[in-house]
Amino acid sequence: MPVPVPRQREIPATENGQAVPPQASLTLLVIEDDPAGGLTVPEILDSDGQRIRLRTARNLTEAARLLTPDVHCILLDLALSNPSAAARAALAGAEPGTADRLDVLREVLRIAPRHPVLVLTDEADAERGAEAVRVGAQDFLFRDELDGRLLSRAIRYAVERKRADTAQYKLAESKLRAQENARLERGLLPTPLLDGSDLRFAARYRPGRSRALLGGDFYDTVRTPDGTVHAMIGDVCGHGPDEAALGVELRIAWRALTLAGLCGDDLLATLQEVLDVERPCEEIFATLCTVDISPDGRRAGLCLAGHPAPLVSRPGRPARLLPYENSGPALGLLPKARWPRRQVELGGTWSLMLYTDGLIEGRIGEGRERLGQDGMVEMINRHLARGLSGEGLLEAAVTEARRLNGGELTDDVAVVLLSRNAP
Repeated sequence: MPVPVPRQREIPATENGQAVPPQASLTLLVIEDDPAGGLTVPEILDSDGQRIRLRTARNLTEAARLLTPDVHCILLDLALSNPSAAARAALAGAEPGTADRLDVLREVLRIAPRHPVLVLTDEADAERGAEAVRVGAQDFLFRDELDGRLLSRAIRYAVERKRADTAQYKLAESKLRAQENARLERGLLPTPLLDGSDLRFAARYRPGRSRALLGGDFYDTVRTPDGTVHAMIGDVCGHGPDEAALGVELRIAWRALTLAGLCGDDLLATLQEVLDVERPCEEIFATLCTVDISPDGRRAGLCLAGHPAPLVSRPGRPARLLPYENSGPALGLLPKARWPRRQVELGGTWSLMLYTDGLIEGRIGEGRERLGQDGMVEMINRHLARGLSGEGLLEAAVTEARRLNGGELTDDVAVVLLSRNAP
């Protein structure tokens, strides 16, 4: 008997657009245009013994209309005529039927890229069926050998193979994205310029956005020709790609201005001009901490623009925050702001940790209490007592902050550690 067209039912789609509702059979969309109804699709059952629902479309326009989310597989008769392909062949002076014989299949794959497609062809035209598989069909069947058992098995195979192909494609896409992100990260995150310095450098960076490459936090370290080591860390408010791009722009501007000889208030005032020009809206601001360490490594100049004060640790003494009185406002808040530079004594052997507020704003346990600067100081002192330093110290600090937060930190985190051992 000819294929019936049952009444459609609306069924919610799953994430991939193909719903498989519980206790409901699969749905097969048959595309064939035999006006005499010569193509007969036998009654077919799925693996649970339920009847597979059938729909029939006489052309591609009708197929597109019937292609609702609950359709799981498409059966295409390759004998289906394609008026547009025939017209193109006629305009080119070709004989009827010499146009691309798989033009209809390509159109079906275009309008249904997520659906597995089976094709029907004559037994004498097996090469055409094999070519259809190369183009994108899941399998081909011979029209004269069509029976319910064969078609049921082919449908199940096509659906599972399409799922496997989609999963494989997503896996390959994910690997390519990870490789590209790694290349971008190497290009966007800074390489410290410390040639000739006896300081050791370590850094950790973790964006807060899911699957993001960079966040709004940024940092850099360079050594100028006079032997001074300049370090900086900053945070653009917000977590989107615009803020991440602005952070990269500010870092590059800071490096260029520092190498050009600017420092302290002059440097921050110029960076504020860059921020005013580059920020997408006037509500965007950035906090910043800059440190310039003297060539002998024993003293440093500190400027804070609305940023948390660095942490310094020395042998035999607990780590503590550097003084942060008289710090200036964040960049972008006050047009004619000033940022006083404070001189601090470091001594011979020390470690200086610069960080963004993502490290200290994580929660502690299930309440609303934050880690805060005091909690961070206690945490760092515990890790120092265990003998941790450098990369190991930063990794332990970020890991513990995540653990105390009960999961990933929602804000971006950047931490920089500069260390010096006296000769």
